[in-house]
Amino acid sequence: MRQQDLPTPRRRPGARVLAGALGVLALGGCASGELRGNASTGWLPPSVTESGETVTRLWIGAWIAAIAVGLLVIGLIVWCIVAYRRKQDDTELPVQLRYNIPIEILYTVVPMLMVVVLFYYTARYESELVGTSKQPDLKVNVVGKQWSWDFNYVNDDVHEVGTQAILTGKPGAEETIPTLYLPVNERVEFVLTARDVIHSFWVPAFLQKMDMVPGRVNRFQVVPTQEGTFKGKCAELCGAYHSQMLFNVKVVSRAEYDQHMADLRAADQTGLLNNTLNREQLMKGQLDNETVDGGN
Repeated sequence: MRQQDLPTPRRRPGARVLAGALGVLALGGCASGELRGNASTGWLPPSVTESGETVTRLWIGAWIAAIAVGLLVIGLIVWCIVAYRRKQDDTELPVQLRYNIPIEILYTVVPMLMVVVLFYYTARYESELVGTSKQPDLKVNVVGKQWSWDFNYVNDDVHEVGTQAILTGKPGAEETIPTLYLPVNERVEFVLTARDVIHSFWVPAFLQKMDMVPGRVNRFQVVPTQEGTFKGKCAELCGAYHSQMLFNVKVVSRAEYDQHMADLRAADQTGLLNNTLNREQLMKGQLDNETVDGGN
């Protein structure tokens, strides 16, 4: 038989899985410093908000529980293989049992307890993360639109209009991305609305995101604890240029935040954008001083 007639060996699924895992690890090593976690955070991005610490605790706790259950299952499998392996002098089949009450109770009760515990902690932390009962120091109405962001600084009665990011791969692209300013160590309530389709407000360093649904107002609060510039993006597929729906978040001192508000007033960006404006009106620069959320 000629060499070219030999059947081509098929790759094993395990090899493909291993190659994929190595690729993920390699790409993970290329992540920016802002997004790179470590063992202490469960390889989540380091949190820069108070609520982010809650997310990290829940994440690590869930992984510990999952690893413990996995080790238990693997241990039981190995024990069964070793303890009940067939011996050379075995001449009879083992006795078949119809019921084993202790085992049935074990595999019924234990999973139920696991689900109850996971549900309890998830519900507890979720109510804490999305709760808005505390009085915020300031409110920011974030408006999602195809494919950028508008920011209404409610307390300061100023606004900022964002335009779609122009990604050329060259230096200077950051200047085309809208920037949200927040004061450090102050409670901020985000009032999230959308002009056209469903978007999602996501700052990875906050370890928290929330959808923006047309005709609906969603809210959550954060307390930034670290100054710096962080990346934000839309996390809901919203059209052709979804990948370019980017923004920056600058967490700054109160003095720098007040200066930025003064700069917006000097640029005649006073008043708040009306959430009912459509894209055509925004492109013409028509502004409305009506406040969002009833002026609250």
